Amino acid sequence: MKTLTFYLVRHGRTEWNEQDLLQGGGNSPLTKQGIESAKLTGKALAKIPFVAAYSSMLQRAIETAEYILENTNTPLFCHSGLNELFFGSWEGRSVEELSLLPEFRQMRKKPGEYLAQSNQGETYDKLAKRVLTTLHDIISKYSSGNILIVSHGHTLRMLLALLSGGTWQTHRKDSKSVLNTSISIVRYEQKGNENGQFFVESVNDVSHLTE
Repeated sequence: MKTLTFYLVRHGRTEWNEQDLLQGGGNSPLTKQGIESAKLTGKALAKIPFVAAYSSMLQRAIETAEYILENTNTPLFCHSGLNELFFGSWEGRSVEELSLLPEFRQMRKKPGEYLAQSNQGETYDKLAKRVLTTLHDIISKYSSGNILIVSHGHTLRMLLALLSGGTWQTHRKDSKSVLNTSISIVRYEQKGNENGQFFVESVNDVSHLTE
């Protein structure tokens, strides 16, 4: 019997979050609030004995994970499969400006039709495939225990929607935006050679940020 519990956390707020600029594969520093929220997340998870932690390759996620794991011996690994959706030429631009573009509106409202043609970015079907492949890659390395994953808004929203039984085509309709340094908990169980099952236990918990 394989039993794993995943604690999924979005990175802390960044300067580009504050300026409402699209990040994707780009990066900007964590704000003071972002750092403090990451530390509060670490405090909330301090009693969870993690066997490992994984973050994306992007600095804002790595730093968030490091703040969460401060004063622990939990090994931290970086995995490109946890990176944010790549937005191509849209990255670093104002979301307000981008909202005027037909394909940007399509990305938000009709994920199944979004082809990333004008920005040469990553499509949602590719995001869905890589994030599920990454999760199963991590699962293959452990037989039991708790695992921290620090990633990004679009990536975690997609993953949580898929693990809840949704599809990449409808994931934005069936889910909500993942909040910065929120904690979502997913349990994985596998008996023998049977296919494993995911159980989404909580999503977008930010109660630790107000205590």
